[in-house]
Amino acid sequence: MDLLEDDQPGRNEPEFSVSELSGAIKRVIEGEFGRVRVKGEVGRVLVARSGHVYLDLKDDRAVLGSVIWKGQAAKLAVKPEEGMEVIATGKLTTFPGQSKYQLVIDDIRPAGVGALMAMLEKRKTQLEGEGLFAAERKKPIPYLPEVIGVVTSPQGAVIRDILHRLRERFPRKVLIWPVAVQGEQCAPQVTAAINGFNALTPGGALPRPDLIIVARGGGSIEDLWGFNEESVARAAAASEIPLISAVGHETDTTLIDYVSDKRAPTPTAAAEIAVPVRLELLAGVESYGARMAGAVSSQIDRRGQRLRDLSRALPRPTELHRPATQRLDAALVRFEAALGGLVNRRRLDLERLAAPLRPQLLRARIEQDSRKTAEAGKSLSRALLRQTERGRDRFDAVAGRLSSERLTRETERQTDLLADRLRRLSRAAMQGHERQSERLSRASQMLETLSYQATLERGYAVVWDGEAVVTTAQAAKSADGLELQFKDGRHSLDGRPKKAKPSTPPKTGGTQGSLFED
Repeated sequence: MDLLEDDQPGRNEPEFSVSELSGAIKRVIEGEFGRVRVKGEVGRVLVARSGHVYLDLKDDRAVLGSVIWKGQAAKLAVKPEEGMEVIATGKLTTFPGQSKYQLVIDDIRPAGVGALMAMLEKRKTQLEGEGLFAAERKKPIPYLPEVIGVVTSPQGAVIRDILHRLRERFPRKVLIWPVAVQGEQCAPQVTAAINGFNALTPGGALPRPDLIIVARGGGSIEDLWGFNEESVARAAAASEIPLISAVGHETDTTLIDYVSDKRAPTPTAAAEIAVPVRLELLAGVESYGARMAGAVSSQIDRRGQRLRDLSRALPRPTELHRPATQRLDAALVRFEAALGGLVNRRRLDLERLAAPLRPQLLRARIEQDSRKTAEAGKSLSRALLRQTERGRDRFDAVAGRLSSERLTRETERQTDLLADRLRRLSRAAMQGHERQSERLSRASQMLETLSYQATLERGYAVVWDGEAVVTTAQAAKSADGLELQFKDGRHSLDGRPKKAKPSTPPKTGGTQGSLFED
């Protein structure tokens, strides 16, 4: 530092410029303290348009101004929030422009689990107040999704467990979006994955998932903190595709679990929720087919028995006109008896009236009455015959309408109608069964076409190092012994043929947008 001579006589204090004094103080503070760790409560937090973060660290007696430069702020796993108790690590320096000292922070962490839980509870209360946890906004999980999107790390046991469980229960197409599942990149990558799946066009070149699974294994609260970030929770809540969260173990709970449409205790349980068991569905279809066949057979038997019962209840055609014939015979008998009685009564009356008459007059009167009686008898006989003929005509007309041939034709028509309906019902049942069989056959053919073995049939080969697949040149250099697998077996690169092993799909890491036919 350059010292300026004092112009006033009799004084020997050194004279500094403002910049010189500020620089001297800066060197003293930086040289004395260097890097420090400070524990305190976050006060005012300001994110400038430049990306720098300005905040205050305070306790009950003092306030320390602090700054986090833009490049370092983007790398922080936990963003500072007002009221959070933290431990900040950085370099103590001064800011001459405002005559203040400040801490340039390059790392800031919550001061223990309690601080993280307090911040988590604050976010939870805020999101719950906005209605993001409400049950009525949760979407139902599709029963059998065609495509399942999985947001997880491409390495590790989580993706293998999910694919293995889907393969066991009901093979489906799986679209993997690889992300970091802990650290500062976790939250932005998971948010981008959820938004990316929702941005896919239905029916496009890359299929849009019908269901999303966000999965990660267990860990500490710090490891799972990326799934407690507000951006992840809001992306999951805004997802138009139903979403299952499977983060951590059964006892671990993160914010994404509250906003997701369904929470699974483990990644394996998420796969079980996503699809039903295929064998159980096939057994159910067979059971429904057997029940349908039994119902059709039972219906045919009941209708046949009903038809037989109705036919037995119908009277014989010859018995329909017998009562009418019997009533006609009875009427004829009564008519003949009445006619004979009337003739006898009239004869007696004639004899009583003819007694006082002379024989000649009586004979003349008898002859006259006899002629009248004869004429009346003839007229009555003719009328009786006409009445009898009309009665017989009416009886023949009624008997004609009740002919056995007409009843037989109606019975045959109803029988043909019943048989036609039974044939249509049986044909519909067979067509439904054939359609289900054709769908299952097409799905099996597609699975065979997209399988790992079909790829080998087209001329490709897989490089093995023991039971591991070699995917890079660096891994090939460090391998003990390499083998090439073709469609008909394996061949060792040292010249010795190897015995063919069962075809096992190679284990590869996924990339963004990679499609696995499971």
